[in-house]
Amino acid sequence: MLVTKERRPAIRTVRGWAIAVLEEAGAIRECEYHGWMQDRADPHARERAFEIARQDPPLGLSRGAAAGAMTEVLDSIGDTCPECPPEV
Repeated sequence: MLVTKERRPAIRTVRGWAIAVLEEAGAIRECEYHGWMQDRADPHARERAFEIARQDPPLGLSRGAAAGAMTEVLDSIGDTCPECPPEV
């Protein structure tokens, strides 16, 4: 039986790769109305994302640099959408 592994889409930037990995792991999500990325603050999802980054970094990037890229993206994403009205 032929078993294939789903290939990840080609990513052009390290930041794009980090966002894709964080989304895949469930650490961030996209606002369904405005498209802004939101941090889900799920420590287990973050750890899964960092594990993926360490095990399968993009070509030409060390494991440490891949983890650093993940940290940079997480630091730049808030937990609320700036365009959504605040919930009361």
